[in-house]
Amino acid sequence: MLKKIKPLLDAAAETGWVMEPDAKKILAIAGIDVPESAYCRRLDQALSFAGTNGFPVAAKVVSPEIIHKSDVDGVVVGIEDKAALEKVFDRFSRMDGFTGVHVEEMVAGAELIVGAKTDYQFGPVVMLGIGGTGVEIYRDTAIKMAPLKKADVIAMISSLTAKELIQGYRGSEAVNIGKLVGLMIGFSEMVMEIGDRIESIDLNPVMCSADRCVVADARIILPGGLDGGISTIDQDRDTSNTCITSEGLL
Repeated sequence: MLKKIKPLLDAAAETGWVMEPDAKKILAIAGIDVPESAYCRRLDQALSFAGTNGFPVAAKVVSPEIIHKSDVDGVVVGIEDKAALEKVFDRFSRMDGFTGVHVEEMVAGAELIVGAKTDYQFGPVVMLGIGGTGVEIYRDTAIKMAPLKKADVIAMISSLTAKELIQGYRGSEAVNIGKLVGLMIGFSEMVMEIGDRIESIDLNPVMCSADRCVVADARIILPGGLDGGISTIDQDRDTSNTCITSEGLL
């Protein structure tokens, strides 16, 4: 796994953090479910992806100068048609350091957060919690040392104050616990393998439903990177004319 992931981490050394398209590639290498997506440098590429995969889609700005995309309104979900996608692409293209737009399929489910931070005395710490934009308000998280076993993940779920959101609340659909356990175990195994190469990993939100647990957004900070990582844990090829999808280069 590390052999495949290392070039993606090395490519991010200058900025100190891995931009989302490459972060999603790293997760996919580790067998973690990510949305169908395309990193597109041109509008026609974004329109082609959305036309092939179907609307609605989500779009996110890609820039080495923008680590917190939501702070600059750099994330738009539920884009219903080509005209709306054109407007979003045009707005994103005016943002600092713009290199492209990451267009993804829309995924639904309960919003969770999964993360990891390397403790240089004890090793990688893995976190599970209630995610979404309110994560720093609710701070409903559980933490364990990696690697995780199934019993560890079940214990983490049970310790959450809002665990009913995962188990099904007032008629809402329960999360597929098997999928969530699989994601957490696979994530912890990945973190164990690359832990000395990263400062922190933040997957927020992870959209979990009865069918899937899919990482909708991801951020990987390298040692000495732009910030301290997850607040809920620690209060050579020219591709300018290509569209990079989750399946590879087009």
